[in-house]
Amino acid sequence: MFDTTNFLAVAGFSLLAVVVLMVGTAVEGHRQGRVSVVDTTWGLGFVVVAAVAALVGDGAGWRRLLLFVVVALWGLRLARHMHQRNHGKGEDPRYAQMLAQESGNPTLVAIRKVYGVQGLAVWFVSLPIQVSAASGTGVVPVAAVGLLLWLLGVTFEALGDKQLKDFKADPANKGTVMDRGLWSWTRHPNYFGDSCVWWGIWLVAASAWPGVLTVLSPVAMTYFLVFATGARLLEKHMAERPGYAAYQQRTSYFLPRPPRR
Repeated sequence: MFDTTNFLAVAGFSLLAVVVLMVGTAVEGHRQGRVSVVDTTWGLGFVVVAAVAALVGDGAGWRRLLLFVVVALWGLRLARHMHQRNHGKGEDPRYAQMLAQESGNPTLVAIRKVYGVQGLAVWFVSLPIQVSAASGTGVVPVAAVGLLLWLLGVTFEALGDKQLKDFKADPANKGTVMDRGLWSWTRHPNYFGDSCVWWGIWLVAASAWPGVLTVLSPVAMTYFLVFATGARLLEKHMAERPGYAAYQQRTSYFLPRPPRR
């Protein structure tokens, strides 16, 4: 049975936690002089929401614990990966281009276009977790399918990130395009895996009413990954790299498939 009052408490505390996290990120970003610190906070934001949901929610305990564990495993791995990737580097060119299009105080622009937007995105995308925290037991086999989809996604994402990291670590590959392993099946294996993770989490939440109604959350995440801040921006950044046009012709944009000859 769904407890509306408890859900409102979970949603309210989750929103407050995300606001505090993003304010802290904005302060740290201002100190470092780069907005890309928010990439590390992105994964941590979902972990914070999952922790709030597990502690404040009064729904099925096994599902609150399950969602906390899978979100924590995904979010902490992603935060660690992004921190290692960005540590000691300057501003991400994608953020620099985005902020350059706006006039005014750079910090205020960053709060409006980056920190605020990503904070709201974290809260909205995590709605399945929040709703699930106030829901009853539900249909366990549906949650099991969701867990399998999450496992596929997090494996795809982690393996794709590792393959790219190893590729970049080899000086012989400097200036070339990564087209090996998972990257020969899709140009964005990490984003595809991320999408699977959130569809899996939605299925776990959808195992109990009214979790199925939060379907717009994984839809929004997939939109971000494919068209908004993920693959589309990266494609623009990579467009001028030698060999990338040929890579685009033989490799799927998002959904994995064997490369064209």
